[in-house]
Amino acid sequence: MNARLLLALVASLLLFFLDTRSNYFLDARSALSTFVYPIQVIASLPNDASQWMTEFLLTRDELKEKNTALEATNLLNNVRLQKLQNLERENTRLRELLGSSFRLTERVLVAELLSIDLDPFSQQVVLNKGLHDGVFNGQPVLDADGVMGQVTDVTNFSSRAMLLTDPSHGLPVQINRNGLRAVAIGRGMGEPLQLEHLAHNADVRIGDVLVTSGLGGRFPVGYPVGTIIAITFPQGKAFADIAIKPAAQLDTSREVLLVLPTEKQKTEAEISVKTGIEVGAETETKTKTKTETETEAGTNVDTNSESIPTEKLD
Repeated sequence: MNARLLLALVASLLLFFLDTRSNYFLDARSALSTFVYPIQVIASLPNDASQWMTEFLLTRDELKEKNTALEATNLLNNVRLQKLQNLERENTRLRELLGSSFRLTERVLVAELLSIDLDPFSQQVVLNKGLHDGVFNGQPVLDADGVMGQVTDVTNFSSRAMLLTDPSHGLPVQINRNGLRAVAIGRGMGEPLQLEHLAHNADVRIGDVLVTSGLGGRFPVGYPVGTIIAITFPQGKAFADIAIKPAAQLDTSREVLLVLPTEKQKTEAEISVKTGIEVGAETETKTKTKTETETEAGTNVDTNSESIPTEKLD
């Protein structure tokens, strides 16, 4: 038994030595590898299948998360890039006025539409962000292509926004080509916007791009509003009828962006509120002081009147 084991050990060592030092067993090793390979594959199938299923499920969840993140990033990038065309045309004027290039500083909050108002005379939508997320009345609402409207009502966890096409909505705009200012008014569902108060001789052309002017104090400057698609000059009217196709996809957008105030705007708002409180307190103090002074003066007059002697007439 021991002799056979020893002989097998010596034979094994000899085979190892010959295999490493020469190529005598190369053909035999190749034939054995070909024969053994199917057995190795079959033996590893359960483990490979288990790993594949695990990786498939993990990869699917990761892809969902990455896809959601990429969609939000893509939406944000589209909104930032949509201003490049307008910025290029304004670049010369801004450098002359400010001596520096214009930079985007707006921060945004991504929101989704929860419901749509079915009233044809009221173009409003409900969003899934509210006071808890920092939403406020008058906050601009955008999509990836342009301005959609503004927030009109806010609750803790949702808000209501009025679209540009609402008949009661007006937005200060300017023509990007020449800076001509006007107001864009909504005309209801499926109707183009109306550009108000432009005379017949105004420098307006079909195809002109309208952007926010920022004069209303709510919308940032330079966001696309729409494109002029028709111009008519009715007789007997002082102003032209100008139709605008909105840039935003009002009927199809599901994700929107709420423009957050910058630090400068927050500071100005806080200063305004604080100043208003101080002015109110000062006014109240002055009114109170004036009232007390008048009351005291009236008392003195009454006292003096009583002390004046009256002469008896004969």
